[in-house]
Formats: sequence, structure tokens, C-alpha cells
Amino acid sequence: MAYGGVYNPGMDALAGLLEGPRARGALLLRAVMDPPWSILVKDEAPLTLLALTRGRAWVVIGSNPPTELAPGAVAILRGPDPYIVADDPATPPQTMVVPGGECATLTGESLCERMGLGVRTWGTAGGATTVLIGTYQMRGEVSRRLLTALPRLAVLPAGAWDTPLTELLESEIAKDVPGQDVVLDRLLDLLLIAALRTWFSRPDAGAPGWYRAAADPVVGRVLRLMHDDPARAWTVASLAEACGVSRAALARRFTELVGEPPMSYLTDWRLALAADLLREPDATIASVARRVGYGSPFALSAAFKRVHGVSPSAFRSGPPESEALATLAAGARG
Repeated sequence: MAYGGVYNPGMDALAGLLEGPRARGALLLRAVMDPPWSILVKDEAPLTLLALTRGRAWVVIGSNPPTELAPGAVAILRGPDPYIVADDPATPPQTMVVPGGECATLTGESLCERMGLGVRTWGTAGGATTVLIGTYQMRGEVSRRLLTALPRLAVLPAGAWDTPLTELLESEIAKDVPGQDVVLDRLLDLLLIAALRTWFSRPDAGAPGWYRAAADPVVGRVLRLMHDDPARAWTVASLAEACGVSRAALARRFTELVGEPPMSYLTDWRLALAADLLREPDATIASVARRVGYGSPFALSAAFKRVHGVSPSAFRSGPPESEALATLAAGARG
């Protein structure tokens, strides 16, 4: 992705937002279970992908009605709230998954050795149900727009799409060869992107304005310009000129389709990038300001504090990422 001004004609709003949830050492597991089984997941991951390749399973989230998964189904879960995956909604939890992907009894006793079945595989040998689980551990603010656009649970039935990625991920997940973690990260990313693209394309998905607007010949172009080169001193006039329309027409069309004015969207995107970049160990406030289009550290600090409630310095040295995620998710639920 181009933070520093390199134009990438292939970038769109979804691609830009997916730069946040880009797996870096994601936790991947193949769970093989025999009924009755029920797993309470309390790992606090911001985003989880479940792919059922064999048998049947149910996902239970709080007091919501249980959702059944059939072979070939993919589910995307927005964290950090706990949920249950089980052979039947009535089966009480027997094991749990805690932060870091550790498997344990409900009393906290580790089950990693007892139920380990090989590389990235866990459960009961010869079990009738197989679930591939991939969890993103990042807490970057870049993903805020994506997370808030998703329901708590999004399920794609097997018949809703046709992809070889699930089968490929299953064939690779248990391999232990050099570079395999990187291979699995990229496969998980590809599966997530394919699933999100299919999900948002459904008539009943309620896709966010920025996703629908990406197909518009004018607003889609503007979104790509913003995402490709956030450091550029964009104005409504310069964006309108780049797209061959008037300022008034662009402002009206952008607001109608995206739900907010162009400069408001750009500010939010820049500050989201800034929050993510501030987590990099060698970043300075001055360097981050330059990379996201602010003329000075003071200008970035003022805008950042106005939106996030804390200064960039306080944000970087502030609460643990799990607390930041909880705040983010609370905003998503609101």
C-alpha cells in the first residue's frame, strides 16, 4: 500500500481497508472433533474466520439465535466478545480458547499436549467434524471502518460462492516446512478477502457506503486517489479536477454515496493510518505526520486528539491493545 505517495492504480477502498487485517503470524488451527463437543472461545481476537470442511457445527453468540454451519460454509466473526462453537447448541462448553490461542479446560488446565494431533491440529483423532480456524491478532486502527461495517457474525453457505481457497488452506495448514507461516498468512488473507467481497455483494448484506461507492465512476476514483496517496494535499477542488467534475457535483455525489463529505472521509482515513503507523517502534510523530498528509507534528497531534481523545504520544504508550480493541468494538456495536 502507498503511504508515501506512490500511485497504485489497482487500489480501491476495500483493498485499502484490508491492509489493516493483513495477517502477520496469525493463529491458525485445524480442530477435529467428535460429538458431543463444545468450545468456548474467549481469545478476544478482533477478527476470526471459521471454515467448516467436514461435519456440522453451530455458532452461538450471547443470547442470539444459534447459527448452523454446514460443510463448505465460512463464518466471519467480529470480536472481541466470546462465542461458542459446538456440535449442538444444547451441548455445554467442555473446553475454552483463551488469548494467545491456548486451549484449556474451563478451570484453566492446558489441553495443548493432551489434545494435540500434530502440526496446527487439535482435538479428537478421527473426529467427525473438522473446522479450520484463523484469527487475526492485530489491533490496528486501520481496520476500524472494516470492523464497524461487519455484523457480529457473517456466514457464507457453501452454495453462496465457489472458491478453491478453503481446500488449499486445509491442505497447507498441517505442513511444517520453512516459510509455512507466511504461506498460511497469505492464504488466510486471500480467503478473508474473497469471503468479504462475496458477503458485501449480497443484496441483503447492507454493504457500507464506501463499498458501494467504489463502483461509482466518479466517487470510486476519488476513493482510490485518497487511499493511494493520503499524504497529498488533496482538496475538493483538486479531487474534482482529477475526476473531471465540478466541486459541487463531487461534494454532493460523494456525500450521497459514502455518507459523509470527501474531506471528512479523508481525515478519518489519515488518522486511522496514523494510529496504525504509531505502533511501529521506529516511527516518530513527525515521520507519521508526513506520511499521512499533515504539515507538522503539531497539526497531526491536534487532529488526532480531537478524534481519538488522546495525543499521539499518549496513544502510543497508552493502554494495552486489547483495551483499545474493546473500545473500538464498543463503537462498532453503537
